[in-house]
Amino acid sequence: MLKKIVLLAGLLALSGCSNAYYAAMEKVGIHKRDILIDRVEEARDAQIEGQQEFKDALDQLSQLIGFHGGDLQGRYEALNSQYEDSKKAAAEVSARINKVELVAFDLFNEWDDELKQYQNKKLRAESKQKLLDTKRQFDALVKVMRRAESKMPPVLRVLQDNVLYLKHNLNAKAVGAISGEFSVLQQDVDRLVQDMNRAIADSNQFIATIKQQ
Repeated sequence: MLKKIVLLAGLLALSGCSNAYYAAMEKVGIHKRDILIDRVEEARDAQIEGQQEFKDALDQLSQLIGFHGGDLQGRYEALNSQYEDSKKAAAEVSARINKVELVAFDLFNEWDDELKQYQNKKLRAESKQKLLDTKRQFDALVKVMRRAESKMPPVLRVLQDNVLYLKHNLNAKAVGAISGEFSVLQQDVDRLVQDMNRAIADSNQFIATIKQQ
């Protein structure tokens, strides 16, 4: 509940800046509905990129664990680089979801306010029902997005632990010590990818629905 209150407060604080942005966009024929579609597409693309970064990090760790002889330092640096890329990708996913929620908050508020302007009761009722249906689908989409998002920090923590451990113990014994945790990490990444795939599919469905309205 507290998280929702903080998010709502943040959305309200940003609304002043957003209004100027929306006004400028509307002058060139781009409305909140169009912006929402664009933001959902960006969030979807960030998740596609994010899941690939996590899979690549898992692959780098797998290669390091299976590496026998040669340049361990090079393998470690590749793993560390991929971990950093995964961390950036996770932050980008969260930022994109936040932007989706911001414009949706503003769009639905505007839509609700404009219902009062109808003189025709039938048209108002139809628009209100469409608003409720769109909000319901959007809430379901965000729930799926946030569930996928919640799977990223645990994976990042495990990757960070492995990277830190190897940084100070870069030898065959250290590599063997972390290999026992690999299967658990692999399962976590698989679940993350599955949740992201669902969020990506739901994003595409939401975009298609909005475009038909």
